[in-house]
Amino acid sequence: MLGYRFGKFIDEGKGETPFEKLFKIFSELLTITGGDVAESLQWLTDVDRQHGLTDDNYTMGDFIQELKDRGYLKEQGDEGEMIMTPKTEQHIRKSALEQIFGKLKKTGQGNHKTPFTGVGDEPNSDLKQYNFGDSLDQLAMSESIQNAQINHGIESFILTEQDLQIRETEHKTGNATVLMIDISHSMILYGEDRITPAKKVAMALAELITTKYPKDSLDIIVFGNDAWSIQIKDLPYLQVGPYHTNTIAGLELAMDILRRKKNKNKQIFMITDGKPTCMKIDGKYYKNSFGLDRKILNETYNLAAYCRKLKIPITTFMIATDEYLKEFVQEFTKINHGKAYYTGLKGLGDLLFEDYEKNRKKNF
Repeated sequence: MLGYRFGKFIDEGKGETPFEKLFKIFSELLTITGGDVAESLQWLTDVDRQHGLTDDNYTMGDFIQELKDRGYLKEQGDEGEMIMTPKTEQHIRKSALEQIFGKLKKTGQGNHKTPFTGVGDEPNSDLKQYNFGDSLDQLAMSESIQNAQINHGIESFILTEQDLQIRETEHKTGNATVLMIDISHSMILYGEDRITPAKKVAMALAELITTKYPKDSLDIIVFGNDAWSIQIKDLPYLQVGPYHTNTIAGLELAMDILRRKKNKNKQIFMITDGKPTCMKIDGKYYKNSFGLDRKILNETYNLAAYCRKLKIPITTFMIATDEYLKEFVQEFTKINHGKAYYTGLKGLGDLLFEDYEKNRKKNF
C-alpha cells in the first residue's frame, strides 16, 4: 500500500456505524485494485491492524458477512471466489461523484441549454408576436385574449392573428462526449498511480451525466497499443497494461463513435500522461518510445485537423509537465482548435467538469 493514505477516510468516521466506516475504505481499495475483492480485503485487514478499525464486537468476519447480506458481494465458482455486484459498482461511481464533484450545488434535473430561442421544448417567461409558421402549442391564451380586448374592445370578441402571443421556448441540446483514457504502462510508472484518479474522474463524469443530464451520451474508450470501448460498469476494474500509447487508434475510434451520434454538440476528452508512441501500418505495430517520432506525430496531427473539420473539439488533460510533451500538446491543440490543460492529478476532476459544463452550452 506504499503511496496510499487512508487517514481522511478513517478520521471522518464520527457517527458512522462500523460497517459504514469500513465500507468507505473498502470502496476506495476496490478502485485502486481494479475490483479485486480478495486483494482489497487483504489491504483492509492490514489497515485494520494498523488503526484498530474493528474490535471484538464487530470483526472483519462480521464485515464480510454483512457485505454479502447487503448484496455488495457474491460468491462464484466452485471455490467460492468473491466478486463485486452491480450494486457495488454503482456505489463506487456515486462515491467518485461525491469525492470529485461533491462541492457542486444541487440543482434540479438538468438539460443543456443554448442561448437561442425559437421552436424548442422548454417554455420560459418571454412572449413574442405570433409569426406564420410558429407552433400554436405554446400559445399564450390569456395574453392573447387580453390583446384582443385591448385592440378590438370588449363589446364583441374578435381574436385576430395580430393579437396572438407565443410563449418562447429554449432549445435543449444533448452533448455526445467520448472520454479517452490512456492505459499505457507509464500511467503507473515513476512512483505515481495515475490510473486510479483517471478512473475516478471517469466514474464521476459517468454518474453525473446519467443522473443529471440523461439526454447526453457518454462513451468511454481506453487506448494502449490499440483502442477499444468499455462500458461504464467496467470502470472500477480498469487497469493499465504493458502497452505503448496509440493515441491514433483512440482518436479514430472516438471519431467513429461520434459520427453515428445525432447530437449537435460533440466533443472528445483525452486523459493521458505521454506522447504518442505507437500506430498500426498495414496491420503491423510501428512503435518508437524514444523522443517524438515524426511519422506518428504527423498522423496524430492529421486526425486533430480532421476532428476540427467535423467540428469535434478535443480537450486534452496532460497529467505530466515535461517540456517536450507540452510542445506536442500545444501543436495538437492548435491544429484542432481545442483546449489543453497541464494538470496534476489532484485538480483533474475540477478541470474536466468545468470544461464539460462550458462545452455543453455551446453549439460547436
